[in-house]
Amino acid sequence: MPDPFDTDYVNLTSPAVAHYLIAPSDVADLPVRPRAIFVNAGGIAVLQDNDGEAVSYDLAAGTVLSLRPTRVLATGTTAQLVAWY
Repeated sequence: MPDPFDTDYVNLTSPAVAHYLIAPSDVADLPVRPRAIFVNAGGIAVLQDNDGEAVSYDLAAGTVLSLRPTRVLATGTTAQLVAWY
């Protein structure tokens, strides 16, 4: 399919071009650091940042988080999340 925007510069304010279902893990970082996270099914998400700080978020389905965590911890996470990048 032709994409007239294929050569445009991609940055954090441009639309995401790919996505993946996040598999929470207590030991592994995300395979690709997302530009945003979509909450597919609501619940708790425990997100870890660059400094290893983990924070729990109580999320409703349909929420878009403009956060770029390095890891989504399995312990405590009940939400189903999709990474956009």
